[in-house]
Amino acid sequence: MALGFATTLRTARASQIVAAIDAGAGAGKLRLYNGTRPATGGAVTTLLAELTFSDPCGTVTSGVLTFSAIASDASADNTGTATWFRIVDSTGAFVLDGTITVTGGGGDITMTSTSIQAGVTVDATSLVFTEDNV
Repeated sequence: MALGFATTLRTARASQIVAAIDAGAGAGKLRLYNGTRPATGGAVTTLLAELTFSDPCGTVTSGVLTFSAIASDASADNTGTATWFRIVDSTGAFVLDGTITVTGGGGDITMTSTSIQAGVTVDATSLVFTEDNV
């Protein structure tokens, strides 16, 4: 049977993620990569795009982290298929990794299209992280 956490604990855990992303003097980053996701916090593959969180990055209510506006990458770094992401703080320190799939694909982040073209704008319309009971 899976663990079930109290809402106050889920909220505290999500708040720690906010604190980690907001660490440093500026805003954290959402970096999109191609290729195989490395071991947690491991060596990265090709950076496709880097989007910038607001500072603070978002708010937490009842275990749900809702990110504030995320600034677009006006010119993607490389062409490729986004398969995984890394969130870092303003100094580039690792916070978390996750998977990317097309909408309905079950990734940690879903996109309408995972194809990224160098020089083209990459947007994030919304991002929500739920500290869930499994």
